[in-house]
Amino acid sequence: MNTRKEILEPAMKRLALTLSLLLVSCAGGGDDTTAVGTLELTEVDVAPTQPARVVAVRAREGDRVRAGDTLAVLTQAALAGDVAGREARVAAAEAGLRDLQAGARPAEVGSAEAALRSAEAEVVRTQKDLTRMRTLAAAGAVPRQQLDAAVSAATAAASRRDSARDALRLVREGARAGQLQAAGAEVAAARAALQAGRATQGDLTLLAPVAGVVLGRWMEPGEVAGAGSAVLTLGEPRRPWTRVYVNERVLPRLRVGEAVTAVLDGFPDRRFQGRIVSINDRAEYTPRVALTEKERADLVFGVKVEFTDPGGMLKAGLPVTVTFP
Repeated sequence: MNTRKEILEPAMKRLALTLSLLLVSCAGGGDDTTAVGTLELTEVDVAPTQPARVVAVRAREGDRVRAGDTLAVLTQAALAGDVAGREARVAAAEAGLRDLQAGARPAEVGSAEAALRSAEAEVVRTQKDLTRMRTLAAAGAVPRQQLDAAVSAATAAASRRDSARDALRLVREGARAGQLQAAGAEVAAARAALQAGRATQGDLTLLAPVAGVVLGRWMEPGEVAGAGSAVLTLGEPRRPWTRVYVNERVLPRLRVGEAVTAVLDGFPDRRFQGRIVSINDRAEYTPRVALTEKERADLVFGVKVEFTDPGGMLKAGLPVTVTFP
């Protein structure tokens, strides 16, 4: 069974729209057309991008804030350790890149040179032994096995000398271009990961995206906010707006960007400047409540009007009468 509230709310909305249309109809006989709407504020929800626990909320309902003011501080238990780990990975990657760019240390070059000298000396010794063995083998003084062993020793010594020479050349040349590129890419990846961690850390400090007034404070310290869950809601009092309804006879006269004026009931002599920011492309039917058959056939179009209010007199919820030139 429908409750009394469920029955009355749609009827009240239809009645409000009907009254607005009646005002338009009554005022359409002269050069100007007027319509009545209710002022609204552009609302901005201030919410985290990551689930986090609320540590502090530094604004209350009704407070005026400036763009960039800190509104709330949130935290994640593992975030500090994660950022520290990413900082350590950046430091390790940068150290590895610097090591490759610096090339071999003098001690490493000296060690490679000493190894080459030892290998060359071994080649000289084994070559002398081979020469002596060949002379003795020709005279039949030594068996064939000793000559073969001397040949193998001389060949192995020459191979070790060549390896030591290549090792010294590589030490002197330093890291290859591919190694430097890989190390640079590792540094870039580590820095990007650290930047993402710090961005998440920064997102946990909620700043006012615009100057305005706090319309709602939805969470308190200790509560857990989900990603996208509003902690506070801001309204921009300098940009109030309203939506009024005009019929098809008035619609062709209106253009987006056109200037309009408006007055409040309590200040009929003071006019506020505004402009049309949008006009609905789709028509709405007049609610069929307390109207004649002809009036029920009328179509209306919603028109959104935005005002400039540096004095802050246009408050949300106030009825405003808009005049279209």
